[in-house]
Amino acid sequence: MSEKRLAVVTGAARGIGRAIVLELLRQGRIVAGLDIIAEQLGELESTVKEAGSTVVTKCVDITDTAAFTETLESLASEYKGIGILVNNAGITRDKLMMQMKEEDFDRVMNVNLRAAFIATTFALKSMVRNKFGRIINLSSVAAVMGQAGSSNYAASKAGLIGMTKSVAREVGKKNVTANCIAPGFIMTEMTSVLPDAVKDAAKQIIPVRRFGSVEDVARAVAFLAGDEAGYITGQVLCVDGGMAM
Repeated sequence: MSEKRLAVVTGAARGIGRAIVLELLRQGRIVAGLDIIAEQLGELESTVKEAGSTVVTKCVDITDTAAFTETLESLASEYKGIGILVNNAGITRDKLMMQMKEEDFDRVMNVNLRAAFIATTFALKSMVRNKFGRIINLSSVAAVMGQAGSSNYAASKAGLIGMTKSVAREVGKKNVTANCIAPGFIMTEMTSVLPDAVKDAAKQIIPVRRFGSVEDVARAVAFLAGDEAGYITGQVLCVDGGMAM
């Protein structure tokens, strides 16, 4: 790593986001973790401190454009720009399409896609100026395969793929890359409570016959964030055990 650059991770308080923060810190990055859950951000800070490191945390609602932009501006000002942006924050509001309400659709799109747009447009300013940038968007195999009962979620994650590829074409010549990671069935707090029958059925469509860990995703993010991945852009890396082949 040629120089210290600020890495901003949204949805950093738990699950995949938390693992990404910890992995980037292990690589010696300066990391700012953003989330709306203050208590869990505090727990993340304590974990990092016990490990002898430091993480910057910001409690912010990323759907509040003014507050989100102000947070990004503060970080960029303090650290001379944003070098790495990981748009990880995401929510679900699962229902069959015929039962889905507009607010279910809008809420998921605002968190999963619109907030990533806001963060990306802001971060690109310093990335282009500094002639270095890594944008990594957390999509999903749901965007690649579709997912019954999750049309809003799948649409938001598919939107991230389209946005990522477009950004990659726009700023590649400025030494800024943009890629997506599409996790499959990853064991998190949300998936761990699913009935065993559901989990067993899911394993049958995964060639490696097991679920992934948050660390599997975090390591992929860390690779794309590094200097070694400078010739990789506009790609969708499925971390899914072969589920979406």
